[in-house]
Amino acid sequence: MSWTETLRTGLAAIRAHSLRSTLTVLGILIGIAAVILTVGLGLGTQKDVSEQISSLGSDLLIVTPGSSTSSEGTRGGFGTRATLTRSDAEALASEVNAPDVAGVAPEKSSQLSLETSETNWTTTVVGTTADWPSVRARTLASGEFFTDEDEATGAAVVVLGSSTATELFGSTDVVGQTVTMSDLTFTVVGVLADAGADSSTDLDDLAVIPLSTASDQVIGGRDRNALTTVYVQAASTDQLSAAYQEVESLLLNLHGITSADSADFTINSQDALVSTATAVYRTLTVLLTGIAALSLLVGGIGVMNIMLVSVTERTREIGLRKALGAPPWAIRRQFLIEASVLGLAGGVLGAVLGILGARVLPDLLGTSIVVSGLAVVGSLVVAVGIGLVFGVYPATRAARLAPIDALRSE
Repeated sequence: MSWTETLRTGLAAIRAHSLRSTLTVLGILIGIAAVILTVGLGLGTQKDVSEQISSLGSDLLIVTPGSSTSSEGTRGGFGTRATLTRSDAEALASEVNAPDVAGVAPEKSSQLSLETSETNWTTTVVGTTADWPSVRARTLASGEFFTDEDEATGAAVVVLGSSTATELFGSTDVVGQTVTMSDLTFTVVGVLADAGADSSTDLDDLAVIPLSTASDQVIGGRDRNALTTVYVQAASTDQLSAAYQEVESLLLNLHGITSADSADFTINSQDALVSTATAVYRTLTVLLTGIAALSLLVGGIGVMNIMLVSVTERTREIGLRKALGAPPWAIRRQFLIEASVLGLAGGVLGAVLGILGARVLPDLLGTSIVVSGLAVVGSLVVAVGIGLVFGVYPATRAARLAPIDALRSE
């Protein structure tokens, strides 16, 4: 019997028991669709989280001061010692000193109360330079950011986060309004676009003023040149490691420190956070995919069950074919083809359902679903493999039937 005749005979047998075949295909279909959607959901969530973290600056280095020690010997946490200064930030911004650094945004921050004629609100006041928006990847919803000239002259201008503007004025349309902090009246020149929140902070609840204004008139402190944080932007994500080495080496030299273990500053990056989040979601995806794959096992058992029933029902047919000279391999091949067709049909329909689900579900779930081509192709291969693997025993059983016993069966 040729392959064409075998295939035609197998398809005829499947059509003869259409309801049973449909239920078998349905079991595989659900399993394949579940695997594709689970993998897609894991990849989509991983992509969303990575993009959110990257929006905060995946090419960003965050330099903070070291810890202080009181006269009683009590050690403070990182950032409690005034070891970073404006001169450090200016040195880092030099292309000669750090060629892989694209921008530097020094910050001097404090929690202060802002007042209007109607209300007041305590928020984080950040003193920085005109490069802050580009380094921190922030844009403005209205107005404009202060300029280098404003920073040089210590101008009383402020850029508000959207949450702060809403708390103070009930609206974000506040350019030209005035607020008071530390007995000094500031003019609102811009409002930042929404940035959301990180793990602990509302990124839209802040007020940004020129660094010179913060140092000399608002925040002050024992060391007016001391900085709370220095944000360093690498020229690219690929150059982040090189920028890290340059920043560390330069600050160690500026501070007269010979060993990195004794550094009076700390350098962190968002890249580590991206890697951690990616690893977590990759593990979660593997776990969920394994759970979804269990349904494929159930579908495979269904295929074997249907094929065993088919062998039982077609015993006389098998005996007649063997009596007419059909070799065992021809009988085995027919049943394997029937099982493979059921698996392939379930795989194709499951892949179609999974892809359609990936287009519809994101709007309902509020998250991305990324259809993996590898998952789709792999699912189809697995579906056919299920048909073959779980069809081997029924096919072998049919091929081993003795013609005389098969013809005697009722």
